[in-house]
Amino acid sequence: MELEYVPLLRIQRELYDQPRGMERFRSYLRTMVDARSGDLELPLVAMNPMGKDHVPALLDRLLAVDADGVGAVAMRAAAERPAARSVSGRYRVALVVADDAHGGWTNRYQSEFDHRFEGAALYKRGWITGILWTSEEPSAEAAGREVATAIQRFAHVRRHGPATTLKAMLKQEGEAMAAAGCREPVLDADDLAYTRETMAPYLVRGDRPTAVACLYGDEAARELGYPPLGFSARAGLALALDAAHHARQE
Repeated sequence: MELEYVPLLRIQRELYDQPRGMERFRSYLRTMVDARSGDLELPLVAMNPMGKDHVPALLDRLLAVDADGVGAVAMRAAAERPAARSVSGRYRVALVVADDAHGGWTNRYQSEFDHRFEGAALYKRGWITGILWTSEEPSAEAAGREVATAIQRFAHVRRHGPATTLKAMLKQEGEAMAAAGCREPVLDADDLAYTRETMAPYLVRGDRPTAVACLYGDEAARELGYPPLGFSARAGLALALDAAHHARQE
């Protein structure tokens, strides 16, 4: 797999230099969409063009730590891993900031689920994107991990196909996070054992309400109007990461 890193954080920051309003929104569309084809030119769908002051402030902090430069280094390292080397094709890699901290533009759980499991449209256009969230502390390390995770996720999807059951989703995300060096999310031993046992009957399910409740927990399920299933925050993702770490040690 041939990868090219495309730094987009400064482009996103410059859009916020315009006053918040329709002109900024139109600039966002002109930047994101190719005028001749009408197709996506830059993968900025997750960006909130109407974001308030906290979004450019976060972008300033990411630019100050050269998050795009760190992302490029992480991309090159991830490309050398066996999973990525087994995949053919040429792809561009980028980081995009999604605003889940204020306003109604982005629901974190819905958007994150789509990012993890419904990336086919961007993959088809030759993009692999990592998402940085305005609700989280920005850092170069987080940017690098996100790029690495996105590449490992893509390689897994190319090798195994899209995840259509909870079991496949857990395997995809666990392997991607572990390969990228992620150490979170985690559960204590008792909660991990409870989650493993209680989640087992749902592994064959593939519907979004079940998957969201298992992966992200009861709070996420309630927020999206889905039935809660008795799980802690990010319980499924913690279980997936734990299983992947153990598998790598065997």
